[in-house]
Amino acid sequence: MTGLFLIRDASMKTVAIVPAGGSGKRMGGGIPKQYLPLGGIPVLVRSLQAFQSAQAVDEIFLVVPEGDIPEVQKTVVGRYRLSKVSQVVAGGARRQDSVKNALVHLREEHGIVLVHDGVRPFVSGGLIQRVIDAAIAEGAAALGVPVKDSVKEANAAGWVIRTVSREGLWLTQTPQAFRKTLILAAYERAAADGFCGTDDASLVERMGAPVRMIPGDCHNIKVTTPEDLVMGEALLRQGLLEKG
Repeated sequence: MTGLFLIRDASMKTVAIVPAGGSGKRMGGGIPKQYLPLGGIPVLVRSLQAFQSAQAVDEIFLVVPEGDIPEVQKTVVGRYRLSKVSQVVAGGARRQDSVKNALVHLREEHGIVLVHDGVRPFVSGGLIQRVIDAAIAEGAAALGVPVKDSVKEANAAGWVIRTVSREGLWLTQTPQAFRKTLILAAYERAAADGFCGTDDASLVERMGAPVRMIPGDCHNIKVTTPEDLVMGEALLRQGLLEKG
């Protein structure tokens, strides 16, 4: 997979697809998690600001529930001057459907495609740059952190079946980055086969294409529960969001 984009063509653009279509059920209902305030600013806005600030990112395709589009255009994109958001796309029933809806808006000049969870607000500019560089060199890359705790496999009743070796195991994060041709082919194959993966990299893997794991950051958390929001507020107080 190496050799095609070892040096980034200046005419090629990098686009970040940010799916943010969650309903907030794990937050206990009410306001969807992507719109909840984190230090007074919506979680989604903080995630988008990371890509707005990243020099290597040229455009952002934001994916939200269809009914949210007018309000998001006004109170997220407009209010926070997120000028790189060039498309606000209607999401689908599943995350994979939402990303697929955004992929149809890619243009010829797009060379690298990033996909990032809209509720992962602590991603740094350094992480974004490293995963882009890896995708340029290798074709596909994902952020992650090596598993540190013991891993147990248990049955439905909760009894341990075995202890799984954590050697080589990673907890995957976003962004994940891909050459455009590779991610489009992966999504086309998944649609044809009726396959739904747990993340975008899994669609690429099932085609037999290699995916490079790039060391992420334990602070690059996904805000999906009330406890995550509490942790996020603590990280903000430590100034970790501003460090990049």
